[in-house]
Amino acid sequence: MAGKCNSLIPALLIILTGTVMIMMKAGTSSASNSPDYADALSKCILFFEGQRSGKLPSTQRMTWRKDSALRDGSDIGMDLVGGYYDAGDNVKFHFPMAFTVTMLAWSVIDFGKYMGWEKKHALEAVRWGSDYLLKATSVGHVVVGQVADSNGDHNCWERPEDMDTPRTSYVVNETNPGTEVSAEIAAALAASSIAFKASDANYSALLLQRSKQVFDFADGYQGSYNLSIGEVACPFYCDYSGYADELLWAAAWLYKATQRPYYWKYLGENIHHLESIVVRNIHGNPYVGASFAEFGWDAKHAGINVLVSQWVMKHYSNDNPYILNADKFVCSILPESPSKSVTYTPGGLLIKPGGSNTQHVTASSFLLIVYSRYMRVAHKLVRCGDVIVTPSRLINIARSQVDYLLGNNPLGRSYMVGFGPKFPRKIHHRGATIPSIDKHPQKIGCRDGDQYLYSQNPDMNQLTGAIIGGPAGDDSFSDSRMNVGQTEPTTYINAPFVGVLAYFKSTALKNTTFDI
Repeated sequence: MAGKCNSLIPALLIILTGTVMIMMKAGTSSASNSPDYADALSKCILFFEGQRSGKLPSTQRMTWRKDSALRDGSDIGMDLVGGYYDAGDNVKFHFPMAFTVTMLAWSVIDFGKYMGWEKKHALEAVRWGSDYLLKATSVGHVVVGQVADSNGDHNCWERPEDMDTPRTSYVVNETNPGTEVSAEIAAALAASSIAFKASDANYSALLLQRSKQVFDFADGYQGSYNLSIGEVACPFYCDYSGYADELLWAAAWLYKATQRPYYWKYLGENIHHLESIVVRNIHGNPYVGASFAEFGWDAKHAGINVLVSQWVMKHYSNDNPYILNADKFVCSILPESPSKSVTYTPGGLLIKPGGSNTQHVTASSFLLIVYSRYMRVAHKLVRCGDVIVTPSRLINIARSQVDYLLGNNPLGRSYMVGFGPKFPRKIHHRGATIPSIDKHPQKIGCRDGDQYLYSQNPDMNQLTGAIIGGPAGDDSFSDSRMNVGQTEPTTYINAPFVGVLAYFKSTALKNTTFDI
């Protein structure tokens, strides 16, 4: 190591210079001008109440929302009332919904101790999803993959309380499998079982048992749901990355929940299935990227590598494939990395190709924070060429992204509804746009809502906490409902941000200096 000392000097200068540059861009130079992370956390969790489907509880805080879709599942003799609408529409897409629940549970597992009173609400958000996923898997070797005809739903602009579009239930089974949606549900149930282990042991055990059963089904009857229910899942949530990542993702969560050697062996024997490239859909066109750099509702690769690295660091060397790939993910994000695969706006926001960019910002920030904490415990650094990366550097990058989304950006606006003095007022969301039943009790039909969709007036209802798709690559933003990629919120944008905000709520005063 002594022979490397001189070569570290320019690398450290690069770290320092790059850090200062990104902090100047995103305005994270001191704790004194930091956003109110506690308020943002509260709102971020509250958002999920606005996405609830089904019979709403008496504790519902977003009161402009009412009961909806109370007959879901009746077409196949199942109770499928509940769950979440994924975005601004009224469809229950189970693939992204399950990923949302997984990330909410992971937020609680790793960052629940920082949440204070909000942990109660975070667990309620997890449970609203996990309860529903139990319903969707209540019949052996059958998994409900979606509820509602997405094409019919997207032809209407109506609030969920008034829906008159087909609420068809779409299932995968032994003859028409859907490995990715089944395995993601297994991951969500396993992660949720860990989140509830301390507070509700019986419920935790139920979740874990069901997770094992669903994983066995997903693994035993392999095939893509693109072929089984693709007529309604696509083009909205087609699986472009294949289903091997979901199987490994579920196995990783089951190992974390059980410590059973079977799942560890599964991870070791199947890592080669995490192919070196991933295809993503970008505005209807295929986009090929490195698998280690991808993480979201479709591709789980970076999340798998980071999650598994926690155990690998304890018992294996840094040349283990999971650690190598987690390190490559870091290098794909780091602004000063020679192998960076993302770009940054002039104001400092991470940009990846495609719409709804903030899904990449929140998910990547989550993984950076999680990996930095694993690195600290293992006394580990990451090398990106000649650049040496410390755990604190990862925290600083994540914080720059958080602060940008909460208003520390060239436009001085927050991209979370209801946060700060300047936030989105015309989001692409049916329920937020149309008057609530309290204000307009008469039914609003399929196309009757168009007057609100095309209106230049602010939303009738505030979907507090919703993080929208965000600005363009030049930091510009158009607050318009027709600008779908920039103004539509989704559950899987918010879910990882819950953990991120909880971390910065607790540690805002501890991450303003460099650890070099």
